[in-house]
Amino acid sequence: MTDTKILVVDDDSNISELLKIYFENEGYDVKVANDGVEGLSYFKLFEPDLVLLDIMMPKKDGWQVCREIREISSKPIIMITAKGEVFDKVLGLELGADDFVVKPFDMKELSARVKAVLRRYQTHMHQNDEEVIKYENIEISLQKYELKLNGKSVDIPPKELELLYFLASHYNRVFTRDQLLDKVWGFDYLGDSRTVDVHVKRLREKLEGVSDKWLLKTVWGVGYKFELLG
Repeated sequence: MTDTKILVVDDDSNISELLKIYFENEGYDVKVANDGVEGLSYFKLFEPDLVLLDIMMPKKDGWQVCREIREISSKPIIMITAKGEVFDKVLGLELGADDFVVKPFDMKELSARVKAVLRRYQTHMHQNDEEVIKYENIEISLQKYELKLNGKSVDIPPKELELLYFLASHYNRVFTRDQLLDKVWGFDYLGDSRTVDVHVKRLREKLEGVSDKWLLKTVWGVGYKFELLG
């Protein structure tokens, strides 16, 4: 784990210093930023493997930082929120966060979440690219995080691509929204699962008119599937 880098972005110096000391003792290379602007700058310079990102911060809040990181990277983000703070988990999922913790948190639990998120990310990244999924006019590479439609690369957020890859790799099989949250986002999610609907809607906008040999289909009352039409 000694080569693994963590960026802590939190304006609470006590918490950020605690996180730095704890994870350095666990063998991580840790850098700390104290506001959103500094966090984005450090992200580009430090190139961390994972970001621990506070939500309420000066200059730029965690939502905006998460959004801007996702425009350039698929590296894991764990968002940190204060207990009682206005907190929209669905928004975080839509922006591309990988997990959430609430202050005050247990350091051992946070460490376990960090390891789990890193493990999931590394599993995705180590996919053999020979497993690129190809159907008529579409190619999906999880290793390169690349979607090609009609031979041309298309900009797509990481979670949208992961959702499409998962459904296309299990074609003609129906998954519920909760199953998709568990398989794609990688942790149990209790509550409103409308984030899946949002991602499917955005995927359909990208995929409209690409082929009549397959489609992203809603199975009413159940969930979604990637259907091959023969």
